[in-house]
Amino acid sequence: MPLALLALAIGAFGIGTTEFVIMGVLPQVAGDFGVTIPTAGWLVSGYALGVVIGAPLLTVLGTKVSRKKMLMALMALFVVGNTLSALAPTFGLMLAGRVVASLAHGAFFGIGSVVAADLVAPQKKASAISLMFMGLTVANIVGVPGGTYIGQAAGWRVTFLIVAALGIIGFLGVAKLVPETGRPESVSVRREFAAFKNVQVWLAMAMTVLGYGGVFAAITYITPMMTEVAGFTEGAVTWLLVLFGIGMFLGNLLGGRFADRRLMPMLFTALAGLSAALLLFTATAHDKVLAAITLSLIGALGFATVPPLQKWVLDQASAAPTLASAANIGAFNLGNALAAWLGGIVIAAGLGYTSPNWVGAILSATALVLAFIAAALDRRASGRVVTGAAQPAPVQVPASH
Repeated sequence: MPLALLALAIGAFGIGTTEFVIMGVLPQVAGDFGVTIPTAGWLVSGYALGVVIGAPLLTVLGTKVSRKKMLMALMALFVVGNTLSALAPTFGLMLAGRVVASLAHGAFFGIGSVVAADLVAPQKKASAISLMFMGLTVANIVGVPGGTYIGQAAGWRVTFLIVAALGIIGFLGVAKLVPETGRPESVSVRREFAAFKNVQVWLAMAMTVLGYGGVFAAITYITPMMTEVAGFTEGAVTWLLVLFGIGMFLGNLLGGRFADRRLMPMLFTALAGLSAALLLFTATAHDKVLAAITLSLIGALGFATVPPLQKWVLDQASAAPTLASAANIGAFNLGNALAAWLGGIVIAAGLGYTSPNWVGAILSATALVLAFIAAALDRRASGRVVTGAAQPAPVQVPASH
């Protein structure tokens, strides 16, 4: 695989660390600024909202810039945002820093997916995408627990300064290793938006929201679930999240490898398995060993959906993939926010700390239904191509790329 993928993975590692490490140092941040934990929670939701807004906005603004230059600009923005967070004298400026950093998130993964796919042969595109996302999964194994430990030992500001330094390394890696090719296939914003006329693009983003949302319905409330239901200590939660991160890492790699061979069957299997694992979690959450195993399984199945979903979007929006790819990254964070909200509702209704698992299972099962619909539409479009070769197919067939 090209070394440029390493540069993209380093950038992804920094972004993944800053997205999730805030959860580990939230009490320290709240204490320093004199705000409540729920108020400090805006540092999480504000970041997610910034990703949803920043993904399409910055991608559109960058349509006339080479993808390499845009990736460098996004990493620079990431460094500025995390430096502002580290040095912020007030909570408002800390929140502003989080939002600035988050603006780079969606566009980096969206544009990076296109660049990664262009660096390799057609039959290896999903694997290349998964290697870039590997940086995000490794962040959950190393970056988040490491950043949490540093934040608790030396102060959360040091954590964010280190994350900013990771951004600088990512910037230099992109500058050195990513080739100065791959200008956007279209400098027309109108053409980029035209990709959204394809119902398959919308189906893919809906699958992303619901499928990945299923994971976060459970993970958002993993601390009370594991301490109050399974009986773990609070200190053990960090290591449980490492297990979850290891599952994400393995699922991401396997998802990319098998999606290159049979994309839709891989997606069907991952979504069906994820829904079943979340249902199972309502029972296994009462046993320490079984809870730990199920948690890592949810991480693996949840992230096994990422390479096929991102590849599906690139295939369906092949004429102008950059905006659609970035919008799909925003959909991941929209799924996070939706699932966290729904999980909070069922807990507040008195259904218990395991009730978000039921929410997640329903979300993932709905994504599976949409995947079957997408596959059926794709087969119908393929049939029209065969029977009426004179007419162009309205939907691109993944196997042709």
